[in-house]
Amino acid sequence: MMVETLGIHELWLLILSGLLLNVTPGPDTAYIIGRSIQFGWRGGAAAATGISVGCLVHVFGAAIGLSALLMASSAAFTVLKWAGAAYLLFTGIQMLLSHSRPLAEAAVAGNETSLARVFWQGALTNVLNPKVALFFLAFLPQFVAAESAHKTLAFLVLGLIFITSGTLWCFGIAAFAARAAGRIRQSAGAMAWINRALGGLFVYLGIRVAMLEAR
Repeated sequence: MMVETLGIHELWLLILSGLLLNVTPGPDTAYIIGRSIQFGWRGGAAAATGISVGCLVHVFGAAIGLSALLMASSAAFTVLKWAGAAYLLFTGIQMLLSHSRPLAEAAVAGNETSLARVFWQGALTNVLNPKVALFFLAFLPQFVAAESAHKTLAFLVLGLIFITSGTLWCFGIAAFAARAAGRIRQSAGAMAWINRALGGLFVYLGIRVAMLEAR
């Protein structure tokens, strides 16, 4: 089997761990639900896809050793940390100060642009977060034999399995949230509060990233 050839072991445990991690509510889940309420299924799917792409960048970085080098360099870690914190804080404050409109008006104003912004916010939130890089550096090696001659490929396979299962789960969350929030999307007041909640989430994440220390 390819799994054995790559030195991958206890694949079932990785899948189970991934399932448990994905069903545990967190900032990513909150972001997907918020965007699903605002823009419907497409908004939630755009958020989930962006988050997955951001994680994939870190998986690739871990596979080729780039993440390890980044974490080993105090200067590089600090640059990434402050870039991520600045982006999150700027986005959060911008959302707190913005005015949301009902979905019907938003669609007329250019829904495709909004969905692209949702995607890139999800992606950059993960790409610029050193904590995500640290997670994959600590998590994936547990399932690859130390003597494996194909560690890079093994990391990529494991990362893709983890991210694929997580993306499918997030799509389900997006569909459920979008279906349950049909009336909310027609209320400008409710949309404004959701936007503020998401803005607060970004500010909170920005503060957390700023407080990270290299390990």
